[in-house]
Amino acid sequence: MHQQQQQMSSGQLYLPLCKELSEQRKRAKALCYEYNRSHPDHKGKRQQILSKLLGCTNKAVIEADFHCDYGYNILLGKNFYANHHCTILDGATVTIGDNVMLGPMVNISTSSHPLSPQLRAQGFATAKPIIIQDNVWIGMGAQILAGVTIGENSVIAAGAVVNRDIAANTLAAGVPAIAIRHFSCETTV
Repeated sequence: MHQQQQQMSSGQLYLPLCKELSEQRKRAKALCYEYNRSHPDHKGKRQQILSKLLGCTNKAVIEADFHCDYGYNILLGKNFYANHHCTILDGATVTIGDNVMLGPMVNISTSSHPLSPQLRAQGFATAKPIIIQDNVWIGMGAQILAGVTIGENSVIAAGAVVNRDIAANTLAAGVPAIAIRHFSCETTV
């Protein structure tokens, strides 16, 4: 692992436009392109492409168009489903538990930029991990921002912007997302 990748993975300032990281993103873009252009009936081929991109897929179902920065920082649990137009910016690790569903146009971004305009002008970025625990449903168009954890069984409403942790068994909505109510696993509606 080279220096900029190490800094990226450890949450330090890093230069995403360095040669090594640019090459890694180029590889991921090519695999995403191949995946997004593959025929939906060719499930074996699609799983092979995802395996190259993500390492292990646990037979994930990811609808086209799917985009990510690197792929190797995305860790998927079993029975993962992502609807159309999902984007995962994985400068840091994105850990997704079992039985997680993403609605259309969900964006998950570990990446951010420093507040300092001087550092931004020099091209620096930061990345913080995201954890989405088991049995989470994230509604259409939701945005999951760097450094958050979404607790098990939670539901993130459509259009929500999650910029802080969400406790387990919570319905969260709004910009920024806040807890609307807590529920037990037996809740049916």
